[in-house]
Amino acid sequence: MNTKIKTLNKAVGNGLTPITRLTTDIPGNKVTHDKKIYSSMFEIFGRVQGVYFRKHTLKKAKELGLNGWCMNTQNGTVKGILEGPQDLISEMKLWLQHKGSPRSIIEKAIFTPNEPIANYNFHSFTVRR
Repeated sequence: MNTKIKTLNKAVGNGLTPITRLTTDIPGNKVTHDKKIYSSMFEIFGRVQGVYFRKHTLKKAKELGLNGWCMNTQNGTVKGILEGPQDLISEMKLWLQHKGSPRSIIEKAIFTPNEPIANYNFHSFTVRR
């Protein structure tokens, strides 16, 4: 993670004392650095191929800051892996199950339970072909 360090000045007595904090510690910054990361596999059934489902999945995963991948299968489904904080994976699962791309028709979504992982296995979210 690329974090910046900010030095804040705090009034102490007659002088100023510099306080160093990670920018991720400053209220209002969305980036978190102490959340546990999880992984979950998924498969989405219905009209999910030929309707830009993977493109919209990539956009949503990047918007949430999740890592992993998605791909079309020979069975007409889309499957993949999500990695990230549990709350963001849950948000993505809801999106995959109920929204998807504008032209998709989602009939069923299957997810594995969120499994804690020590480190990310993927550096970003990608579409596999």
